[in-house]
Amino acid sequence: MEAIKVAIIGVGLIGKQHIKNYLDINNVEIIAVCDLDRNEAKEVAQKFNIPHVYSDYKEMLKRDDIHAVDVCLHNNLHSAITIEAFQAGKHVYCEKPIAGTYFDGKAMVEAAKEYGKLLHIQLRSIFRSDTKAAKALINEGMLGNIYHARSTGFRRRGRPFVDGYGTPAFTRKESAGGGALFDMGVYHIAQILYLLDLPKVDRITGKLYQEMPMDRHRQEQSGFNVEEMGLGFIRFHGGLTLDIIEAWSVHLNQFEGPSIVGSSGGIRLPAYPGEFSKKDFSFHSTIADIDFDSTPDLERMEIRRHSLNENEDAYDSPQHHWIAALQNRVELLPTAAIALQTMLISEGIYLSNALGREVSVDEVINQSKSTSIFR
Repeated sequence: MEAIKVAIIGVGLIGKQHIKNYLDINNVEIIAVCDLDRNEAKEVAQKFNIPHVYSDYKEMLKRDDIHAVDVCLHNNLHSAITIEAFQAGKHVYCEKPIAGTYFDGKAMVEAAKEYGKLLHIQLRSIFRSDTKAAKALINEGMLGNIYHARSTGFRRRGRPFVDGYGTPAFTRKESAGGGALFDMGVYHIAQILYLLDLPKVDRITGKLYQEMPMDRHRQEQSGFNVEEMGLGFIRFHGGLTLDIIEAWSVHLNQFEGPSIVGSSGGIRLPAYPGEFSKKDFSFHSTIADIDFDSTPDLERMEIRRHSLNENEDAYDSPQHHWIAALQNRVELLPTAAIALQTMLISEGIYLSNALGREVSVDEVINQSKSTSIFR
């Protein structure tokens, strides 16, 4: 199979991780990297044996041997560069969130359709084993009529830069667009929307907080002007509801994991998958008038799927899926549509907080503006 030739725009922390991820996938060749810091780009290229280095992405996009670009930049840079890449005939894989606003994200989705290119957003939560198991249970009707879901995300003190990691760009509206909801919430909200098959949003209520103290010097350096915690309540057409709590920083020891409940059963997802979580995926139901709390063997599920299903590797990670879609082995999951609706909800929470009331989806769409740094 012909190798998919990829170029990376942005070689910071995220860009380096994307490069490492590509190295684990067959038939992928990273042929160029681009970063404003040319010396950093050169070091990365040398370390990973990447042949071409650029400091101007416009020059890199002129190459006719690039199939796709991977945009690893801050949120308000996504839209303009993605659209220029489409215009140059490239497919685009973009870091989350889709953009800094719904307006800019919608422009990206529309441009992908206009130029006949694929747009994939980095939503790693929908490729996890717990999401796959939840989707299978829902598709089999094990939850019955689903009527409510909860999206949660927790850090004790994990605000970028001011709590000791990351850069100030994460904490400024000018570059990031938002705080905890954009940085972490996108994963959890998108996971729920995927499991619910993208229900149509009707109305949104939200509240934002920045209450906990932070190092004064770091606060001044960061220009911290985004939320450390965001809350939301979403009404969908048909009566389905979703509540959201996402915290970069909060004086608690944990939140319960995300959940989905229906007339016949309920699912609880891990609170924070990985090294920080001891809570497993669980399914809850009543059988023969007996209440059951079940914990499936997700490892065995993955082994069986990979043994029996053709192209199961295409669902191992966002990048595995991206390359498989470019190879025409699988149809690309609607990550752009999921990410755009996630942005609609997040921006609705911001608007509701600003106005002090519930807002309609039409209000959010009509008031959304471009925050793209390059226009």
